[in-house]
Amino acid sequence: MSDLLLELFSEEIPARMQAQAAADLKKLVTDALVERGLTYEAAESYVTPRRLTLNIVGLPVRQPDQREEKKGPRVGAPEAAVQGFLKSAGLASLDQAWIETDKKGGQFYLAVIERAGAATLDVLAEILPAIIRNFPWPKAMRWGAHSAEPNCLRWVRPLHAIVATFGPETEEPEIVPFEIGGIKAGNTTYGHRFMAPQAIKVRRFDDYLTALGAAKVVLDPARRRDIILHDCKDLAFAQGLELVEDEGLLHEVAGLVEWPVVLMGEFDASFLDIPGEVIRATIRANQKCFVLRDPETGKLANKFLLVSNVIASDGGKAIAAGNGRVVRARLSDALYFWKTDQGPLPDYADKGKPLDQRLAKLRALNIVFHQKLGTQGERVNRIMALAREMAPKVGADPDQAARAAELAKADLVTEVVGEFPEVQGLMGRTYAELQGEDGAVAVAIEDHYKPQGPNDLIPAAPVSIAVALADKLDTLVGFWAIDEKPTGSKDPFALRRAALGMIRIILENNLRIRLGHEIGKMILPYFAQAKVHELGNIIKDINSSADASLASADATQRFSMETLRGHRERTLDQGQEVINRAADLLTFFADRLKVYLRDRGARHDLLDAVFALGEDDLVMIVSRINALENFLKTEDGASLLAGYKRAGNILKAEEKKDGAGAFEKHPEANLRIEHEEHVLAAALDRAEREAGEALKAEDFEGAMHALSKLRAPVDGFFDKVTVNSENADLRRNRLQLLAQLRRAIHLVADFSKIGGA
Repeated sequence: MSDLLLELFSEEIPARMQAQAAADLKKLVTDALVERGLTYEAAESYVTPRRLTLNIVGLPVRQPDQREEKKGPRVGAPEAAVQGFLKSAGLASLDQAWIETDKKGGQFYLAVIERAGAATLDVLAEILPAIIRNFPWPKAMRWGAHSAEPNCLRWVRPLHAIVATFGPETEEPEIVPFEIGGIKAGNTTYGHRFMAPQAIKVRRFDDYLTALGAAKVVLDPARRRDIILHDCKDLAFAQGLELVEDEGLLHEVAGLVEWPVVLMGEFDASFLDIPGEVIRATIRANQKCFVLRDPETGKLANKFLLVSNVIASDGGKAIAAGNGRVVRARLSDALYFWKTDQGPLPDYADKGKPLDQRLAKLRALNIVFHQKLGTQGERVNRIMALAREMAPKVGADPDQAARAAELAKADLVTEVVGEFPEVQGLMGRTYAELQGEDGAVAVAIEDHYKPQGPNDLIPAAPVSIAVALADKLDTLVGFWAIDEKPTGSKDPFALRRAALGMIRIILENNLRIRLGHEIGKMILPYFAQAKVHELGNIIKDINSSADASLASADATQRFSMETLRGHRERTLDQGQEVINRAADLLTFFADRLKVYLRDRGARHDLLDAVFALGEDDLVMIVSRINALENFLKTEDGASLLAGYKRAGNILKAEEKKDGAGAFEKHPEANLRIEHEEHVLAAALDRAEREAGEALKAEDFEGAMHALSKLRAPVDGFFDKVTVNSENADLRRNRLQLLAQLRRAIHLVADFSKIGGA
């Protein structure tokens, strides 16, 4: 067995691309090897700002020999078929073929093709250049004399050297023989850019790792992160402070250095008057530094930690001082922005409090949210109306919800958020508290963006919930109304995140909201508003009301979809289109709910089974799914599922003959001649009644229990009764009995959607 060491040494690789690049290199090389029959014991990839490294252990020295049997035409086949077989199999004549006999006694030609495996070194020389040349960088560049050549090498930054060695642990490895872009693979790498830039000759991974360590390069990004985190904590502790941990920043700075050296900087204590989040955002965004806090008070300290890439002769004093000067300059800007935002806004001073003035500016600027959905000001109006309507459903005060929605986007035109977009919402809350808004309103302004990700906290206060749901529902319904949906991996408006956020808010707060009703009620006005912006005129007529499933009876909620010079037929066509888009959005929620529940171990087929009933109350759906999952784990549940499957298959076959819905009438008692028919009919009537009553009380376990009583009657019916009787009346009646069974089970879920059904 032999090992491969591959290093691609270049100018600086952007930190944001490093982890994916390391994963891509490992996958591309190992997949190519396995595809060629070369399995391995272990593989690991590493990345620093200047090198991309792969180590594969336990590769065989050559491919296994291959033996392939190729079946040819029958003996006595036409000459053209025989010659085609010989050519495809690489045989000179039929003397080199075998004659085999099949099970029916017929004879045919068989070619046995044997190929000797190639040396692994040669395979590597074939696959590595192609992988390097076609490496999937998000952005790549060309450089140097070869840049003018057709199909020249492109890399994220200029590639300087390639290490590629292969061989057993006990022998001197060979260099994989290939050249790309004028760079010939070898066994020479280089150390730290400043502290040890000399060439280093390496053999295999162990001495490569040791040599890099001596040349001030920490190859493993996980180890660099560990060094940075521990040194930061130690330095903070020595000053009686505590590190404000930041996982994203930790990964970023570990991708900027090959030899991490943590230093402490300082800024004027007067800057601590700025909100801590703004200080942190300033220092993080501009200097990639960590902030510290007092462990007793929890307030930020006027010190910060930076990560250098060199061991300075003065212990890093000059580096820390230089960073301190930059931080102080940036905090001076932040302080100015902070104070400016609290003062009156020229031209809008008569519009009320500072946030109200910013809201007036937001409206006056006519900032476009989307060309088909209008301005941010129009969106604020929509969210206000939605939040007021949503408030009673979540136990919130409607006036507070509307006020929070009104101010929720006002901080977008503040100076601080303009400079540091990542503090939007948070600054809105801060400014709302400063101008004396109700505490629930201020909290809702910050929380309405949440959750931002799967691990983010969800809004829990009623006013916050109302505004957060209104904001996300406005986004989703609006973009569905204009047919701007996520496609593949592209989701420029973060609609998947918005849907998952709504699902989490609803389920984790146990909210009873009918999504289909809300979507149907909203989507037609959004569609009409999109047409207003698209056509450049105002739709005023309300002659044509929407389908009852989409619009309220209240005339103020009925909108014509568009006049378009009186073309009523066109209007009706668009009405159906709106209905389709509403249904499609509800399906999108179902798909997102599957993701949410699958991450928690639930079965997506059970979700399909419940959603097929048209249910749109997410809390009720999850309760049904849990009850159904528990039921199917029991012996009665598994047996009933099998009985349903058998009944469904019979009905499916017979409905093809007699037509869909042919057996939906209630079976007739006088056509039951077998005892088991009477038993099943009585059990079905009882189960339908008991399950229906349980479902009205939302007792899903009780509904499942009622259905479980059908197990024995169903088994007995199939054991003793011939469904497809020669008597047409008996056949029809028995099929109607099975259709009643199907309807009874569909009271709780569509079992046809369940795996195994």
